[in-house]
Amino acid sequence: MGRAESYHHGNLRRAVLDAAIAAITESGPSGWSLRELARRAEVSHAAPAHHFGDKAGVLTAVAAEGFELFADALERAAGDPYGSGVAYVRFAVDHRAYFEVMFRPELYRADDPEMAMARERAGAVLAASGRVLSRGERPDRATTIAAWSLAHGFASLWLNGALPESRTGADVEELAREVLRVVFGGAE
Repeated sequence: MGRAESYHHGNLRRAVLDAAIAAITESGPSGWSLRELARRAEVSHAAPAHHFGDKAGVLTAVAAEGFELFADALERAAGDPYGSGVAYVRFAVDHRAYFEVMFRPELYRADDPEMAMARERAGAVLAASGRVLSRGERPDRATTIAAWSLAHGFASLWLNGALPESRTGADVEELAREVLRVVFGGAE
């Protein structure tokens, strides 16, 4: 059984998603076509469109999968707001292609039920970490947004090479934890 034939029997979706992740890693979320994904996945040129409809459909599936992986990573650090912030940054560094799509709702169908459910799950974990940081002295929502903004901004600066440390091989987790402590105070 050839590679293309095996994808026809159940693995096509995964093959196209893997091709999309590779294309996003190389060219960003906009720098590829469905035809290129088909070539990368070694499937017929019509297969991605048949399975996902269009590019937005592929990116919707990437975002949904990314939010699920993201929620899993955040849940592993649950209860430790500094750990959640570090997990956020680590996820961005380790899963850049997902990260580049997830927070760009203009690229995908934000109202897709699977995508919305995954995003809400990740948001709930972030909110729980924000509540731990609030400790009753700050509004929960404002604290959550502040922590989210800090982690997201730090991750973006790191990924874009804007922080000198990102180019010198510094430990991203150690620096992220230090930055979180500076902003939110206290020791862990």
